[in-house]
Amino acid sequence: MTRSLRNACGVLALLLVATGCTRGISSTPGDAPNLEKWMADVRARPAEPLEPLPVMQQFETFEYSAQGLRDPFSDAWVNPDGGSGLRPDPNRRKEPLEAFPLDSLDMVGTIGKGAGMVALVMGPDKVTYRVRPGVYLGQSDGRITAVREDGIELIELVPDGAGGWLERPASLALDDR
Repeated sequence: MTRSLRNACGVLALLLVATGCTRGISSTPGDAPNLEKWMADVRARPAEPLEPLPVMQQFETFEYSAQGLRDPFSDAWVNPDGGSGLRPDPNRRKEPLEAFPLDSLDMVGTIGKGAGMVALVMGPDKVTYRVRPGVYLGQSDGRITAVREDGIELIELVPDGAGGWLERPASLALDDR
């Protein structure tokens, strides 16, 4: 009995939905004049004014005047004498701290005094190394020039973009942790 009751309820719900849908659609001839009158009223209204066009900005003209200068994309930037001058020594044996970037190294202390002072540098491998002036560290051929109680001074060799090399000062400060 419950199954037939469910079926009857389903049919009743379907009929209600169908009649509700047909009641919303009006096909009586009395509604057409109202719709036509409303359309005529909407068409008779004056149109809303349009927004004014934005003011165009005047841009300053640019005259390119570098025709006589060297072309930045030509081979003229390469050092014509083969890049002589400063350069890293390719035959020098690399030291252990040259495997790490300079910003990953931490100075953790010093040993000694005066000219014999040795700095203690910890690498990312958590090994502490002893360094003194003349030792290389960092990936830019950085050579230590001075060891102080609060830091290490060094000179790095970096490419200048024209086939040569430039010396750039750098430092490694004592880690206060």
